[in-house]
Amino acid sequence: MSALVILPLLVPLLAGSLLLLAGRTARTWPPVVSAVAVLLQLLAAQALGVATGDGTVLAYLAGNWAAPFGIALAADRLAVILLSLTAVLALASLLAGRDQPGDGLFHGLFQLQLFGLNGAFLTADLFNLFVFFEVLLCASYALLVRGPGGERFRVATHYVVINLLASSLFLLAAAILYGVLGTLNLADLAVRVASVPESDLPLVNAAGLLLLTVFAVKAALLPLGLWLPATYRAAPLAVSILFVLMTKVGVYTILRVSTVVYGLEGVPDGGLELPLLLPLALLTLGIAAFGAIAARDLRTLVSHLVVGSAGTL
Repeated sequence: MSALVILPLLVPLLAGSLLLLAGRTARTWPPVVSAVAVLLQLLAAQALGVATGDGTVLAYLAGNWAAPFGIALAADRLAVILLSLTAVLALASLLAGRDQPGDGLFHGLFQLQLFGLNGAFLTADLFNLFVFFEVLLCASYALLVRGPGGERFRVATHYVVINLLASSLFLLAAAILYGVLGTLNLADLAVRVASVPESDLPLVNAAGLLLLTVFAVKAALLPLGLWLPATYRAAPLAVSILFVLMTKVGVYTILRVSTVVYGLEGVPDGGLELPLLLPLALLTLGIAAFGAIAARDLRTLVSHLVVGSAGTL
């Protein structure tokens, strides 16, 4: 059953590679291949839901390399719920994207973004989380700027710069944790953080705060989420649906890393304290509500509601 864990990654990766090879020349079959790939991802998520429904956690080691040296994937009920949500919204995105170019380039990038999203939900390693982040972000950069319009390029520039800065902070945090603890596997980090010497605790907590900053950018948590409403409004409709999932990736990673790595009993001084998280979430929810009230078109309204949903979570 553990082999099921790799299916939500293999399907979009293979489909995306095939569609990108087809490029702009193919016009008829890429939408069909993309839709079939999304349906297969939904079926794989449902099969994983059956396997993990009793609380079982399925683990998969790529190449059979033992953790923490190999690429480790893990599926539990929370990850499976988000995999299913991703597949359902991807189907909606394909239906809404019928006015988008039906070439292999668009659908190949679409599948690679799904690959990054699914990988972020399934990875059990901090560095691989960074890799999946970069895959989905690179695909989203290209999808965002498809089509005419100077406004779209201006918004895309802000989006790229902000996320590149966040990626730099992510690498810095990962380097600190690896330098202090010697691993980036989440389960291994949990064990080593629980017994970290008192002298190394400030560095470990500093890395945790850097990671929180990075994930808050992805989750559009104020004051780091001001990029989302304009980006959502300017993006093509099929792409903006996937942007809804990107905020959920941010919330998911905050939850996963803060509880798995820093939430164990026995961590010196009680682990990483996050007293500002609740006030910032409430501020995000409040500002999003005012933005929704002031919206003059449906796209702007929905963009603020997306930010509000992240604040609620």
